[in-house]
Amino acid sequence: MPKTILVVDDDPDIIDMLKLYLDAEGYKTLEAFDGKTALEHLRSRHVDLALFDIMMPLIDGFQLLRMMRQDYKIPVILISAKNQELDKITGLKLGADDYVSKPFSPLEVMARIQAQLRRSCEFNEPLEAPAVSETCVGDLQLDHRECMLYIKGTPISLSAIEYKLLKLFMGEPGRVFTKKQIFEHAWDELYLADDNAVMVQISRLRDKIEACPRKPVYIKTIRGLGYRFAKKDELQP
Repeated sequence: MPKTILVVDDDPDIIDMLKLYLDAEGYKTLEAFDGKTALEHLRSRHVDLALFDIMMPLIDGFQLLRMMRQDYKIPVILISAKNQELDKITGLKLGADDYVSKPFSPLEVMARIQAQLRRSCEFNEPLEAPAVSETCVGDLQLDHRECMLYIKGTPISLSAIEYKLLKLFMGEPGRVFTKKQIFEHAWDELYLADDNAVMVQISRLRDKIEACPRKPVYIKTIRGLGYRFAKKDELQP
């Protein structure tokens, strides 16, 4: 069954161009020219991945992302002319999985869509008789069957990247992981340059698991090297 891609942009030419390439790749396309219509599509149709512009009428891309992340975990790629570093960090922290600056190469966007869908499918594949169904460190319980985190019994939703990061860290408390090791494990891509992707995801994860993200107890920054997860004996009261 073809995957359904929701394309949200107030520029009809952008939507027409992306639809042309998506059709050629065999995807089914849903179109929306504003955030309100995009939400209606999400609520009434099955969507596998969404492409959002940021500057749109009624509900902008950041608002749309914030609203949809309350109920949907599908991959989201932001495509925007807002190219400042702060815009990209804001989008990623709100839950976007990727960010593409305008003007863009349609072929690059198609490749990024395929990569996100591949990760999403792998993330949602049922595990075959896992040897370990959960990992517990301190108050954190990572359920590998549900790909869900529990803190003192309270469920915390995770994105695919966040789950992979926690699984990596909690699997080896005390071990220092470099940014390269973290990136290549979580993103399943070759690490070519030092960028903000790892830092942003670690920040988002701290917001979810740390009582005080500015003074993290679980995920420690090892200056000049990377990050490490606290050992169990370091978490004793």
